[in-house]
Amino acid sequence: MPFGECSITLQDVAYQLGLPIDGKPVSGCLTEFENLMEQGRPAWVWFRELFGELPPQNKVKQMTVCYTWFHERFRVLPADATNETVRIYARAYIMMLLSSQRFADKNANRVHLRWLPYLASLDDLGRYSWGSAALAWLYRCLCRGTNKNVVSCSDETLTISIQFVWEPYSSAEVGAVIHSEILADEHRRLWTTVTSLIYFAAIEWHQVDRVLPQFGGLQHLPEPALNIDWLHAKDGRGGDRWFPTYYREWHQHWENRLHSVIWVDRVLDPGPSSDYLEWWCRVAHRFLSPDVAFHDPKPIVLTEEARHRGSSQAPPRVHVYDRPDNRRADRRRRIGTRTTNREWRELADRLEEDIPRADHGDVADFRVPRRRGSRQAGQDGRGGARGRVPSVDDQGTQHGVGEDVVGSASAMDQPTYDVGSSSQLFGNVAPDAFAGYTTAAVGMDIDDPVTESEFYRDIADMLMDDDGTHYRP
Repeated sequence: MPFGECSITLQDVAYQLGLPIDGKPVSGCLTEFENLMEQGRPAWVWFRELFGELPPQNKVKQMTVCYTWFHERFRVLPADATNETVRIYARAYIMMLLSSQRFADKNANRVHLRWLPYLASLDDLGRYSWGSAALAWLYRCLCRGTNKNVVSCSDETLTISIQFVWEPYSSAEVGAVIHSEILADEHRRLWTTVTSLIYFAAIEWHQVDRVLPQFGGLQHLPEPALNIDWLHAKDGRGGDRWFPTYYREWHQHWENRLHSVIWVDRVLDPGPSSDYLEWWCRVAHRFLSPDVAFHDPKPIVLTEEARHRGSSQAPPRVHVYDRPDNRRADRRRRIGTRTTNREWRELADRLEEDIPRADHGDVADFRVPRRRGSRQAGQDGRGGARGRVPSVDDQGTQHGVGEDVVGSASAMDQPTYDVGSSSQLFGNVAPDAFAGYTTAAVGMDIDDPVTESEFYRDIADMLMDDDGTHYRP
């Protein structure tokens, strides 16, 4: 805002959705229940047990069921329904509610099976923190919505009035319509906790220390926002896992949520302190247009109210380290080490092995066979420097193990290459030979110590990052 920051918090979730805040995190696994859960069962076996039947095949797509099938099948409860029938219809209603309302996405016409473990015991549903899970998913969707590559679903223009109410829930009208349970101390005290928000693979951070006026306090100079880009790159794809173990650190933050509650000194006139406003006007981008296109005609003048508020000190809180997304930097950092120099040499030897002999000026075929196991050193006299015995090249020159090799690909018109340092190794190798080899090595299940290394996966990732239009595995 022109006067500082505001955000959607657990307090908003409690008042507007009536969801419990305190409780166990909404987590687990997505589909492999029988492998990752105690007393878990195969997904569709569990589905039949909970709903009494399976949906038609044309209503199923991977691990989701078409929403219309649930709506048509469980729309009206029979008048003579037994207790078990009522429970089945209740499970179906909850499945539709969670998938299409509370945790909806652009595919809201499908119902995911991730909720089966929760529906297996309806009496335990109230023990989970549905409020923090809903806020985690909202934060994640907002992150996706601000991505320039994501298609927006709305062209509405948001107009914000300068008349901003910091505490909209303090009126008597609001208190008259909310459910009293959400104001219980066990939930209310967590509104100002600085901790993780968990919804399966989506992990977000509740940074209410930056919006204290929403809780009736003065806003101090904030600490830098937590960088969790590494977590934002995780969305549950790439193989199912037991998320409480995979994200153990962040689940531990939620377990210690009471230790991260910050104390807010309530004041009669909540808002940003004078120190905060001076800092905000100096560093903030208060307009979306570039400076050259739109000069700020209304610099904020510190009002007497803000000056009377004075300064505010940041409340003590638990320090948490950033988790930036360094995967690309880490891949490049691993290239060029002593270990990778050996792998560069092994890759060069494999390239020499896989380049066929071209006769009478034919173009060599650089494609690697679909399946190939470990090859014996010196096979067909083409073992190269990788073998444990000396090898003889086409000109009859003998080389010992460990010596640099200068060889020919196959014919006079084929490129030559040297086995030297990793920075000079592939200067003369045809790109299709290198790309073809790394594609096969990374994309296939080859029983070979060379291709099992993470080094080759890093190479493939770097190629796709740097030149995604030319390299397609």
